[in-house]
Amino acid sequence: MKSLLKLLPAAALAVGLAVCAAPALSQQVAAPKASPAAIAAAKEILAMKNASAMYANAVPGMVEKTKGALIQQNLNYQKDLNEVAPIVAQQLNGREKEIGEGMAQVYASEFTEQELKDLVAFYKSPLGKKLVEAEPKAIGLSMAFMNSWAQNFTETVMGAFRAEMRKRGKEI
Repeated sequence: MKSLLKLLPAAALAVGLAVCAAPALSQQVAAPKASPAAIAAAKEILAMKNASAMYANAVPGMVEKTKGALIQQNLNYQKDLNEVAPIVAQQLNGREKEIGEGMAQVYASEFTEQELKDLVAFYKSPLGKKLVEAEPKAIGLSMAFMNSWAQNFTETVMGAFRAEMRKRGKEI
């Protein structure tokens, strides 16, 4: 559970990036290239937030996913595909770093160099360190609360549907 909680800031970061990635990618065409200092600051922020944990297994995961799809389409090659998968994974090992580079570019396009430097300073401060440390637990507890609320609220919504349908003479 604790290891999961340590990954939650990275997961939250991933969700945030997913929400803003499409506009950010379209802006990259028109936006000027970020300075090396801005990219370095962005990388430092991502390292402090342990963002690499969310994509550390991207290559082996994608290899396994692709192998599974290929096996479904080529059942008679299952043995060969199982043997080839580790070779492909080894050939592509390290490519997950491209994700980190892309994330740094996104941050550098969304924040000014000075803002990134200010964020680095914040994350190095006692409060920033506490945020990095406590945020996984806070996010985990928040998600648990949201799930509990959703379960309870679903019952409320179901009750409202049943009441309205009863008014129409229909039991559900």
